[in-house]
Amino acid sequence: MFTLKALQKNKTVKYGVPMLLLVVGGSFGLREFTQIRYDAQRIRKKLDPSLEAKVNVQKQSAMLEEEYEKLKEVNLEEWKNIRGPRPWEDSREYQEQQRARQNKKD
Repeated sequence: MFTLKALQKNKTVKYGVPMLLLVVGGSFGLREFTQIRYDAQRIRKKLDPSLEAKVNVQKQSAMLEEEYEKLKEVNLEEWKNIRGPRPWEDSREYQEQQRARQNKKD
């Protein structure tokens, strides 16, 4: 005869069943919360119609041709690679040094 007092004294019922409910119920609860998260990301990531036209594969070849035409006009012979300031360097001071070096070379 199991009575209510006997069930309350049983360690399996007292500690095991709540733990099992917590683990199993928690997994179902977390699944629902993560599904809400992914649904919100999917809604947020929808593209504007103007951007979607740019991403369209059929129009992409035409865009590449336009970019190629733009690059044809750029004079790459006079291009010079100039290093930017390091994080620990003062950018204004570095820019002044670069200008001074460039003026000396010219």
